[in-house]
Amino acid sequence: MTNMVNAPQAVTTAVSKDELFIPLIDFSLFLNGTDEDKKAAANGMVDGFKNAGFIYIKNHGVPQPSIDRVFAESALFFARPKDQKNTLAWTTPQSNRGYVSHGREKVTQLADPSLIQALRNTNPDLKESFEIGRDNVPGLPNHWPEHLDEEGKVFTETMKAFFETCKGLHIEVMRAIGLGMGLEMGFFDKFTSGGDNTLRLLHYPAVKKDVFVKNRDQVRAGKHTDYGSITLLFQDDRGGLQVRSPQGTFVNATPIPGTIVINAGDLLARWSNCRIKSTEHQVVEPPIAPDHDEYPARYSCAYFCNPNFEQYIEALPGTYQSEEDKKFPGILSGDYLVQRLQSTYTA
Repeated sequence: MTNMVNAPQAVTTAVSKDELFIPLIDFSLFLNGTDEDKKAAANGMVDGFKNAGFIYIKNHGVPQPSIDRVFAESALFFARPKDQKNTLAWTTPQSNRGYVSHGREKVTQLADPSLIQALRNTNPDLKESFEIGRDNVPGLPNHWPEHLDEEGKVFTETMKAFFETCKGLHIEVMRAIGLGMGLEMGFFDKFTSGGDNTLRLLHYPAVKKDVFVKNRDQVRAGKHTDYGSITLLFQDDRGGLQVRSPQGTFVNATPIPGTIVINAGDLLARWSNCRIKSTEHQVVEPPIAPDHDEYPARYSCAYFCNPNFEQYIEALPGTYQSEEDKKFPGILSGDYLVQRLQSTYTA
C-alpha cells in the first residue's frame, strides 16, 4: 500500500478486516488531476486489485440522479406480473439478454454441469435479473419492454442512456489500470471501444428470516467470481455483499453512499497473468433488527465489462519474461464469455 503515504488524498480505507484491505479511491484525481494525481489514483486502484481484487471509487462522475432513476425504473420493472416479464426471457449465452427468473441462474465456482444443476435444484439463488447488452447488434436484440406500455418506453430510454454512461466510465477505469500497471494510459482503448458489456439489474426479493434458519447454505447469490475484466457495482443501502478475505472469511462490503464498488473479474486476472486478483464474493442476508421476521428486498445494478468480443486476450506486456511464463493460452474475449455463461444457466 505504498501510495497511501505518497498520496493520502487519493487513497483511503473502505474495508479493513481479516487482512482484507479494500481501498476507497478519489477517482476525480484521475479524471481531472495533475499527472501526479492521476498516477497516485491509478497506483492505488491497481494496488487494490492486486491485493483485494476490489476497490471503491468516489467522485466518479456518474450523476446520483441518474443512478436513482435506474434503481426506480428497475423496481418498477421487477414489480411487473411474472408472465409479462417472461415474454422478455433470456434465451442463449450468445445473446445474454433478457429477463432471468428466480432459480434459472446459479452462480458458483463449480465447473461440472451436473453438480451445478443439483445445486440449483436444492439451493437456488434468491434473485431475479434483467440483462442488457450492447444495443443494435445484428441477430442479438435486447429484450426491451418498450412495446408493453408507456412505462416500458421510459425504462428502455433510461437503461440505454445508463449503459452508455457506464461504458464511458469503463473506458476511464481501464485507462487508470493501464497507467497503474506501467502501460500507456490508452493501452486498453482498443479493447473497450465497442462496449461489449452487460448491464444487469438485480432484484433480491424480501425473504422470511426462517428461510436462512432452515437452510444454513441458503444465500441470495452463491460464492463466485465474475467472468469479465471488471464489474461496476451500484448498491442500494441494504447490504449483503461479502468478499472473501486472505483468512478465508467473508467480510461485509458495506455500502458507502456516493461510491461505486469495482471488482476485477477472471478475464482480467488471466490477462494480467495473475498479477491482479479475481476474488470470490457472495450475497447473503443483510443485517436485520431482532424484532423483524423478514429481510427486506435488495436491489443492485452491475455493469459487467469485457474486452471487445473480437479481441484476442493474452498475457499483458510486462507480466512475463518468456513464453513459458504465461499462465494461460490466448483466447478471444467473446469465446471466453460464452464458455463461462454456458455452465451458469439452465436451458
